[in-house]
Formats: sequence, C-alpha cells, structure tokens
Amino acid sequence: MGAGHDHGAQTMRAGERHRGRLWSALGLLVVFTVVEAVTALATGSLALLSDAGHMFTDVLGIGMALAAITATRRATDDPQRTFGLYRLEVLAALANAVLLFGVAIYVLVEAALRFGAARPPTVLAGPMLVVAILGLLANLVAFGLLRAGARESINLRGAYLEALGDLLGSAGVIVAALVIANTGWWWADPLVAVAIGLFILPRTGRLARAAVRILVQAAPEHLDVPTVAARLCAVPGVANVHDLHVWTLTSGMEVASAHLTLSPGAEVGAVLAAARGALHDDFDIAHATLQVEPGSASESCGPADW
Repeated sequence: MGAGHDHGAQTMRAGERHRGRLWSALGLLVVFTVVEAVTALATGSLALLSDAGHMFTDVLGIGMALAAITATRRATDDPQRTFGLYRLEVLAALANAVLLFGVAIYVLVEAALRFGAARPPTVLAGPMLVVAILGLLANLVAFGLLRAGARESINLRGAYLEALGDLLGSAGVIVAALVIANTGWWWADPLVAVAIGLFILPRTGRLARAAVRILVQAAPEHLDVPTVAARLCAVPGVANVHDLHVWTLTSGMEVASAHLTLSPGAEVGAVLAAARGALHDDFDIAHATLQVEPGSASESCGPADW
C-alpha cells in the first residue's frame, strides 16, 4: 500500500510561482556570460574568462531549476514514465559538473603557463574593468530576482546560491582590473583566475558527487538507514521492518519503500498512518510505498533473486 503521495508538490508549486523571475534571471545572465567570454578573449584576461565560466554555472543552475519545474508539469503526460522526468535535473547537474571541471582545469593550466612565462600576456584593463562591473550589476539583479523564491524552493535556492557565489568572482575581476590599470602588475589577472578556479572546483566536486549518488540510488547522506528502520520498528503495531530502501528521486525529493510486519491484532490503517507520519515528520520523506504483512507472512517474503 502506498502512503505519503506528496511527490514534492509544495516545493514545485513554489518554483512555479517564481517561474517568471527565473526566466528573467536566465536571460540576463546568458547575455552577460556571452559578453564576458567574448571580452575575455578580446582583452586576454584569464580572470574574466574564469568569471565567465563561473557565471555559466549560474545559467546552468537556473536552467536546471526551470527544467525541474517543466518536468513536474509534464510528469503525468506519459504513463510509461512512472517517475516523471525528475531525473533530468540530476543528469543536467552531472553534465554541468563535467563541463565546469574542464573550465576550471583549463584556467588553472593556463594560469600556470602564464606564471612560468617571463611576462604574462598583455591584458587590456579598461574593457576588462567595464565588463566586470556590468557583470557584477547583472549578478546583483539576478540575486534580487531569486531571493524571494529561495526561501520557498530548493531549486531556486540552488540558483540563488550560484548567483551569490558569482558576485565574489565578479568582485575579484574588478580588483584585478584596478590593480593592473593603476600599477601595471599583470600578475593580478592570473592570480584572480586561480582563485576563481579553486573556488569553482570544490563546489563542482560536491555537485558531481551528489548527482552520482542520486543516479546510483544510494541513500541520502543526511539519512541514516538503520535509524529510519529503528523508527519504523518503534511505530505501534509494527513487529519488524525489512526490505527497507531509501533513495533520492531528485533534489529535495526523498523516497522510501519498506515491508512492515504487523504485530498480532494491529490495525493496518492505523499502522500505515503512523509509519507515514514518522517518515514525513522525522526524516522529511514525503513519498513512501509501504507493504504490510501479518506476522505469519514474514517467512514467505524472501529476498529478491538479484
């Protein structure tokens, strides 16, 4: 019997309410990502190129949030997709991580080559400074657009945090441009590029690890499966818990399935309601499929043959 059929609807409804803000932030950041990348190539600024790569993470983050909202709206269109299209967000996150690893490693290698040169390539500080300031303003606008929704939706919260992190990158590029313009110290550009690259790599690693963990259907890191089992065993009327599985469908949507062996005389409806409430209240598991069995049936419920 199934229990707790929320499917993360509250989170997704919150995202739907702020869909227009997401599209506005996406359009703004796409434009400035292209502007920063083109200007970085024209001025020779490695720091600006690194910041453009980091801004691209904002674009992908917002794009994934929009994809998750769209997937939720279409989840019931195809009866063959029994879990909807929620995993698209996870696949996009993994692709995002792979791309970001490439950008960060390229920036670090290029910075090392510049440090090894007798003199780094000339950087045009004027255009670099102007575009970096415009990029900072664009991120401030995106930050403001996403702030309200970040309190309600985990998808918007991720995009909001991306924009917050990119503010630091844009500020670093502005500092590098000012140093170069006022002192001629060209090393400021690769130094800031390295700082941004090192800032991106750990976050990218966490993103990739989280995506892979979801794809292999491992239990969420913040949930201890034996603790979940013990809590279900403590539900009045439950004699034993077996075949317990906990996994993540997409970000913020934990799913569980379990077999509950009933104590003699236990009422099925009351046990299911209490078990559902325990999973929801104690572990934030909003969707659980629970099979109840009388005590005599537990012996016939053997393990799967795979």
